[in-house]
Amino acid sequence: MIKVLFVCMGNICRSPMAEAVFKDLVARAGLADQFEIDSVGTEAYHVGEPAHRGTRRILAEHDIPCDSISRQVTRTDLTQADYIIVMDRYNASDIQRVMPKGSLEGRLSLLLSFANGRHSGSSLDVPDPYYTGNFEEVYRLVQAGCQGLLAHIRQERGI
Repeated sequence: MIKVLFVCMGNICRSPMAEAVFKDLVARAGLADQFEIDSVGTEAYHVGEPAHRGTRRILAEHDIPCDSISRQVTRTDLTQADYIIVMDRYNASDIQRVMPKGSLEGRLSLLLSFANGRHSGSSLDVPDPYYTGNFEEVYRLVQAGCQGLLAHIRQERGI
């Protein structure tokens, strides 16, 4: 199984959106049996809560199911994941602080590093719609990043 873990701060907006979008892309590609896909937050603010209503709304508009329940990342999550995909550089920094130096080498990436120029702006950070309210923009960015990530994994793994 290829284990993909999406990470944001609270695990109610960006990472559950990425989890749902990536699951949808993987299923459409007929590869669901080869992946284990999950999402977590670096903070415990929303543990046990469903995805934000804005995330659920935008996913429903695109016919993508979302059943994510917020949870905080564990060291086990990080040691077992093949791909740790963070939404912004702050998430990356938080993750790097809890793991031994070098242990994440080649496994930790910003989602938009896979978007291959399919997003506007120079930042590789996915803005947090919890603060901006712009779930449509975040959906477009997440979709582009997830498409690129799947292409990357398929090429890297020969699937």
